[in-house]
Amino acid sequence: MQRIQFLVARRLSFFYGWVVLACASCAAFARQGPAVATLTIFVAPMTMEFGWSSTEMSGAVALGGILAALTTPMLGPLVDKHGARAMLCSAVLITGVAALLLSQTSSLLMFYLFFCVARMNFAGPFDLGIYGAVNSWFVRRRPIANSMVTAALMIGLTSMPLIAHFAMLGGDEGTVDWRAGWIAVGLTVLIVGFLPSFVLMARRPEDMGLRPDGDAAPLEGASAAGSSEEPTFTRAEAMRSPAFWTLLAFTALAYPVQAGVSLHQAPHLLERGLDPTIAATVVSLFSAVTGVSGFLFGMFTRRLGVRLMLSLSGLAMAAGCSLIIVVDSAASAYLSVLVFGIGLGGLLTIPPLAWADYFGRRSFGAIRGVALSVQVTAQATGPMISAMLRDWTGDYVTSLQVFAGLSVAAMLVIWVARPPSQPSVVE
Repeated sequence: MQRIQFLVARRLSFFYGWVVLACASCAAFARQGPAVATLTIFVAPMTMEFGWSSTEMSGAVALGGILAALTTPMLGPLVDKHGARAMLCSAVLITGVAALLLSQTSSLLMFYLFFCVARMNFAGPFDLGIYGAVNSWFVRRRPIANSMVTAALMIGLTSMPLIAHFAMLGGDEGTVDWRAGWIAVGLTVLIVGFLPSFVLMARRPEDMGLRPDGDAAPLEGASAAGSSEEPTFTRAEAMRSPAFWTLLAFTALAYPVQAGVSLHQAPHLLERGLDPTIAATVVSLFSAVTGVSGFLFGMFTRRLGVRLMLSLSGLAMAAGCSLIIVVDSAASAYLSVLVFGIGLGGLLTIPPLAWADYFGRRSFGAIRGVALSVQVTAQATGPMISAMLRDWTGDYVTSLQVFAGLSVAAMLVIWVARPPSQPSVVE
């Protein structure tokens, strides 16, 4: 495959990194098959058929996240050493097959088995592969590259719930065939995600005689690990910096909100009296707004700084949670997801950019792997908080109040973040 990549790169009139970005974007679209915003479309019909509680179904999200948290730190160094191609191809294949097998679910155990496998891939290998590839090929243009990947993520997140929803409605009139929904999701993952990464994904620009961002020649003082303009932390060095732990604290506070609201937004809207098709379009609008917001956040992060942009993200998420509580019409539902989606766009775009900008390309996978173990654990707790409080209180109001409080706490914590000083530089 490397020979094909060399031939393609030689014939192109533009930087091959944009091809890598396109491959990563296809994988980002495919990643959304087991996203909580996709699963939320399945919650009502599957719990109705099998009699499962919200807590039982949310447990699959939590368990998949825990498995990802345990395995991701070991996978990060593999991306640094071997590149993203093998990891992304494996993640797409496993996720697509798992989604197809979910269509055959006949018990809670079977659902847990297949969904946990898909969710583990979503939380770890996909994230490491996508952002590992993008941040290896771009430094100066990293904000625009990360913004474009976030846009692809959100296009996938906008599309997957609709693909699942309308596939469910494709059978006999008046029936909902959730099994057809999983088949549609699985086929979409495989068709969109596999071939581009398998054929065209390349490890890093230096392997092809190129420089990050398409620079014609190495900058003075540059090494094989990256240019002199970027830091070169090892994982151990990064973990000794206050910036690492501040970003980690923000992650632990903010990501339960993202996953908890995303999974249970559709059931909450149905409980508030909205039509199922309206609920599905609200979920998709939420994803579309997140994509646009993420693109804008990425464009302005280096100009305005990580602290300010992530603080604004936390503020918007807190306001969005408060608005979701009082939804009583389609208009108020659209307004609430508009505000929450703006905040979520910052949450999904800025942290991968911040980790790469703060600590460099050299050990990005290893450092990001540690951060992801906290992130996916936080994402696992969010749906459980929401489901347990729903089963206890009878609605989602209390959980949304908790999530608003966590968003405010994350906003305050990130305000003290500062970029780390390169450990090799003596001041």
